[in-house]
Amino acid sequence: MLLIADGDNITVGKPLIDGARVTATVKQNGKGKKIIVFKYKAKVRYRRKNGHRQLFTSLNIDKILPAGAEDVKPVKKARRKKTEEKADGA
Repeated sequence: MLLIADGDNITVGKPLIDGARVTATVKQNGKGKKIIVFKYKAKVRYRRKNGHRQLFTSLNIDKILPAGAEDVKPVKKARRKKTEEKADGA
């Protein structure tokens, strides 16, 4: 974190603020738009066409906490239990 401003209280890091934290939640994971990578060399019949989709994660910033501030930790969601497989194959 480079700078935190809370009203008239401004904290500037050199280069970062020690102990400052950011809490965020993941909104979406996915792939971006496809781009075409085309390689071409003239006069030698060299052509290569390839596509690429970059993975991305979209975040929602919840809080920016200065050094020493306490944060209330969110309750973790309960995970689904895995179904147990029977040893006899049934």
